[in-house]
Amino acid sequence: MRVVFMGTPDFSVPVLNALVDAGHDIACVYCQPPRPAGRGKKERPTPVHARALELGLPVRHPVSLKSADAQAEFAALNADIAVVVAYGLILPQPILDAPTHGCLNIHASLLPRWRGAAPIHRAIMAGDGETGVCIMQMEAGLDTGPVLLRQATPIGAEETTAELHDRLSVMGAGLIVEALAKLPQLTPDPQPDQGVTYAHKIDKAEARVDWTQPAETVDRQIRGLSPFPGAWTEIEGQRVKLLASRVTDAQGKPGTILDDALTVACGDGAVQLVRLQRAGKGAQDAETFLRGWPVPKGTRL
Repeated sequence: MRVVFMGTPDFSVPVLNALVDAGHDIACVYCQPPRPAGRGKKERPTPVHARALELGLPVRHPVSLKSADAQAEFAALNADIAVVVAYGLILPQPILDAPTHGCLNIHASLLPRWRGAAPIHRAIMAGDGETGVCIMQMEAGLDTGPVLLRQATPIGAEETTAELHDRLSVMGAGLIVEALAKLPQLTPDPQPDQGVTYAHKIDKAEARVDWTQPAETVDRQIRGLSPFPGAWTEIEGQRVKLLASRVTDAQGKPGTILDDALTVACGDGAVQLVRLQRAGKGAQDAETFLRGWPVPKGTRL
């Protein structure tokens, strides 16, 4: 098929690779514009932009698709279909209508649960037992379109957003290739009105750990916000990111280190901190972290 691909971050790259490997004709790649990054604040292309250039594909990165010119340029591509995954711009109706078979979105949740910007984070933070990927026919509403294909997967007891992100990205790549191959036989399944939830964008104000919360809640916060923005606490007055954890059945005064292995008491139960990151340093496992900064039993976070 003649495909317009629309995506921006790392999550989208395996999908682009899979479409190319499956032999589809990528008419153009749309992504977010390069943005200043690093110490020099030089403009850096997005992961999809960089991969598209490696593949020799034409790239466009408009700031908006609302203008008549932008919409005409898109329509002139004469695409059979557009594949959209974590693109980052709202698609106006003329864009949705331009390809012969419309626009398909790869969404990282089991719709209608977790429509919106941060479905992977929210699924872990809510304690969901499973999540998955949906191939959805796009319409004007936010993730409201009918679903063509879906695939579920359990969420691991210690899985972080980073780990689940990578698994769902690969799943989405396989599922969209399957969807395009079976497109004439697929029947769009309208989403039910029941069970709708919204995965609101993560606010950095959510990242500070409240140790009076139950251990399960703290553990989900740590894993759900890893690696970005990263749940955090203060140890001896210094902010430390908490990137991985597990629940234990120990008890104590909330926020107190209970042993020499970074087990922290919560409002009910405790969590053992598995991976941490000090300001200005790389992420470390707990054992390495403690060699550089011993945190004795009884320390209050």
